[in-house]
Amino acid sequence: MSHYKRIESALVHGGLYGDPHTGAVNTPIYQTSTYEQDGLGKTRAGWEYSRTGNPTRAALEALIAELEQGSHGFAFASGLAAIAAVLHLFQSGDSVVISSNVYGGTFRILDKVFKQYGLSHVIADTADLDAVERAFTPDVKAILIESPANPLLTVTDIAAVAQIAKRHGALTIVDNTFMTPYLQRPLTLGADIAVHSATKYLGGHSDLLAGLVAVKTPELADRIHFIQNAVGAILPPSDAFLLIRSIKTLGVRMDRHVANAETIAARLQGHGAVARLFYPGLPRGPGYAVQQKQARNGGAMISFELTETYGVGRFFEALGLVALAESLGGVESLACHPATMTHAAIPKEIRDGVGITENLIRLSVGIENVEDIWEDLSQAIEGARG
Repeated sequence: MSHYKRIESALVHGGLYGDPHTGAVNTPIYQTSTYEQDGLGKTRAGWEYSRTGNPTRAALEALIAELEQGSHGFAFASGLAAIAAVLHLFQSGDSVVISSNVYGGTFRILDKVFKQYGLSHVIADTADLDAVERAFTPDVKAILIESPANPLLTVTDIAAVAQIAKRHGALTIVDNTFMTPYLQRPLTLGADIAVHSATKYLGGHSDLLAGLVAVKTPELADRIHFIQNAVGAILPPSDAFLLIRSIKTLGVRMDRHVANAETIAARLQGHGAVARLFYPGLPRGPGYAVQQKQARNGGAMISFELTETYGVGRFFEALGLVALAESLGGVESLACHPATMTHAAIPKEIRDGVGITENLIRLSVGIENVEDIWEDLSQAIEGARG
């Protein structure tokens, strides 16, 4: 029985807390590939081979299950390995609905890998519930959404989409990377599976790659565990240890990330150089009401478009404190150009159709002093002036 009720405490004490053998408050790194058995068919506490299960990884998996309020959790070598494992649930002839602006790697693995095995996908504006309803043909077995979506921060009503999917006998899968369970819990809103690129906010320090899955039911857990063991893209124990360590500070980090992002978004709003701003934490903005209903706040990701008189290349060249880099969610502020970086795998006609333009900038707001972040962005915008 736990001695806490709130997620801030669960981040520190959740999962399989500590080491029962020594009383250590941190789960050790069980750096082993195999385990000595007491006889034929007689394992010690169920451990037999570290692809199938490892005590350090098990502690992390129990932690993400508790944080997402699911039945079980699973740890993988990367976020895309986690998504690939979930997509292995489906068969040739099945179809998956995906959000119209979705991470480029998710699109690529569907369009270039699973497509050749007969798993198709349908792109829909999942913020439009009528469009979601129309997308459900008899072969659709799941809907995979991001909310807020990458990179335009489009907000999808998770509970409403989950209800539609359930009526059609389909699964609802939510990539919760941008929000983390600290800010949003998809399984409590009706989703069946939550996926994370734990490389991002959960890891938080840009020093590891990891993917996490939390599922709602034991039946789904059995299926995902079989895939995890059979395919083998598991997270090593050393990275599982680092990820548990990082998750302990997730709450305090996210509070600072979000406070900084809210300040930066408010200052970019109405700025003469900004043609369009995307941040779901701005009152009266698109998706704000739904975001307030299903999440703690708007998160710490911002996207914005510069007007035509500003050169996006000059903007990135002028940055100093903020790094031009792939990824997001680390303690440092990062900026990227989705059209040529994170979403380059998506054909240009699709990018243009959903609004991922050549002038779009995605900003992962870090935990530095907010005035230093703002001063760097301001001088970079000035440097981008034509």
